[in-house]
Amino acid sequence: MNLHNKTVLVTGADGFIGSHLTEMLVKKTAKVKALSYYNSFNYCGWLDQVDCLADIEVLSGDVRDTHYCQRISKGIDVIFHLAALIGIPYSYIAMESYVDTNVKGTLNICQAALQEGCERVIHTSTSEVYGTARYVPIDEAHPLQPQSPYSASKIGADVMALSFYHAFRLPLAIARPFNTYGPRQSARAVIPTVIAQIANGKKHLSLGALHPTRDFNYIKDIVAAFIAIAESDRAIGEVINFGSNYEISIADTVQLIAAVMGARVAIETDVHRLRPENSEVERLWANNRKAKELTGWEPSYAGLTGLRRGLEETIAWFTDPTNLRMYKSNIYNI
Repeated sequence: MNLHNKTVLVTGADGFIGSHLTEMLVKKTAKVKALSYYNSFNYCGWLDQVDCLADIEVLSGDVRDTHYCQRISKGIDVIFHLAALIGIPYSYIAMESYVDTNVKGTLNICQAALQEGCERVIHTSTSEVYGTARYVPIDEAHPLQPQSPYSASKIGADVMALSFYHAFRLPLAIARPFNTYGPRQSARAVIPTVIAQIANGKKHLSLGALHPTRDFNYIKDIVAAFIAIAESDRAIGEVINFGSNYEISIADTVQLIAAVMGARVAIETDVHRLRPENSEVERLWANNRKAKELTGWEPSYAGLTGLRRGLEETIAWFTDPTNLRMYKSNIYNI
């Protein structure tokens, strides 16, 4: 499939990944409708910051509403479904809202896509569904382990989406990105909170667990992965990891950021940032072979060199005073 001139709906377009994907789809000359979570302030999240706002149709609504999803799916060729509640700490205290948004929201989008005859649906998963790695690198056959209410809701959303492929032959693929970072990411994530604290002059950083490892992926690579999975006919019916195939600890990531920023920092453990004991995902490391085989996608920011380059670009964005002012580094955001 070529996305040129296709009418595309992006749910969660007002978020971190969604806003970058929206920009790339405009560059791919798709006709983009971007769904932003409804509010009464005419606030469209990160869509307010994109350069292509005049080239997209911004919709304001909620994927939890069945009839609304039906209405906005009329005439749509491709749906990128990214709308979700994603903050892990908040899922410990607001579990029902995660089920409503992540599971029911996915059901609503899949039902609407099926009824409206959409040509392709890309559902967004997360590496959190794997839990702590039982083996590495993690491929798509790895067991799913719900170690938080968030990950449980995403597992539910994933299997709901797959059921529409198996039961109704909805042309659907599941993109499973590993830890994404870059400009516009929420301060609840470790890389933005480290950068923001250093940029605001803090010498003692407040952080959570430092020993877990992650497979970090720059936003440009992840957006390219979404495009690749949408354009690949071989991806239909498949779950596909998108990761760099490089593992690094949180502690080493913090030191790398400090080195790039020319800062000397100490780390203080903030108990509020620690997950419950059996809920922490200790290790994530992606096997990306299937992505290469089915979509031709490969990360451009791979390995330590690629991570450093991505961090340099991310730091440049965050340290722009206009952008930095939008982050409250002195407040822990769950």
